Amino acid sequence: MSETSIVLVEDDPPLRTLTARALRENGYSVRQAATAPEMWIAFEGGPVDLVVLDIMLPGTNGIDLCRQIRRKSDVPIIFVSARGSEADRVMGLELGADDYLPKPFGTRELVARVRAVLRRRSSDGMVAADRQDEAEFDGFVVNFPRRELRAQSGATIDLTGAEFDLLATFVAQPQRVIARERLIELSRTRLADSSDRSIDVLVSRLRRKLSASGKEAPIITVRGIGYMLKAEVTRS
Repeated sequence: MSETSIVLVEDDPPLRTLTARALRENGYSVRQAATAPEMWIAFEGGPVDLVVLDIMLPGTNGIDLCRQIRRKSDVPIIFVSARGSEADRVMGLELGADDYLPKPFGTRELVARVRAVLRRRSSDGMVAADRQDEAEFDGFVVNFPRRELRAQSGATIDLTGAEFDLLATFVAQPQRVIARERLIELSRTRLADSSDRSIDVLVSRLRRKLSASGKEAPIITVRGIGYMLKAEVTRS
């Protein structure tokens, strides 16, 4: 089995060296980059399982890089940044990142977060394999092997990895109230603890994409508890 491959994008040489060493010591293959052009070269160097991405980069910053990556790939992304406010973490979620680690951080914590994101991705794949291939709700069709959502018109709705994972959680438990804390636990996204707005932002973003087809999104808020997919789900 090949090593898990990580692209590490960090412009601070000492921190980049320290981080790369810690990841390698824990069994990961690491390709390093200090700028956007170097990151794209690293991407072309082979399969990428995860990106550790600094926000404050020279030239094209990490925010713009994340947007560019998301247009091409669903690869998990962990943001690292000296800016660690709630607003910054929410921004990271809006962009489709999977986790957000404020600087300064310990390498042990980073490795733990890398493992958690990769474990959730692996778990998502195993759960999807156990499901039947497709599920339908309110005119939408979810294809689990392809991680794809189609509208009634047949058009594909573009979802980030975190949005698809959240939708899959709702589809697995239709017409049941799911607490915010449980949604954070079940979804791949772990930007902050359960008191953070991150899961609310993610639900809002998913609703917006579901309603873009002209129908009201079938995800309702249960005040003080969490959210529920009110539609019936059929599987095929």
